[in-house]
Amino acid sequence: MFEVHNTQFIIMLRILRQIALWEAISTICLFFIAMPLKYFAGIPEAVKIAGSIHGFFVVIFVVMLIMSTVEYKWPILKAVKYFLASLIPIFGFWVELDLKKEIEGKRQKS
Repeated sequence: MFEVHNTQFIIMLRILRQIALWEAISTICLFFIAMPLKYFAGIPEAVKIAGSIHGFFVVIFVVMLIMSTVEYKWPILKAVKYFLASLIPIFGFWVELDLKKEIEGKRQKS
């Protein structure tokens, strides 16, 4: 039973890791591509598109984070740390790397 539960948790962490990566990439696109296009080239649609994509990844990240915390009894402080990190541009990459370490640690235990 623990092995199945652990495998499911690893899958959840992998998904969360990918979402964190895409959230961080979308932040960079929003700040360094879309916003300059809006303010320097007069193309406001760039922010609407990039902002919508970024918002989608943020919402999915938060939902997955809550699911991981509730379903697998993940430490609340870790979830709060990841949530706060997701609010700061570029820190999504740190979350992704930290989740990678977590996954590798879970694999070694099983």
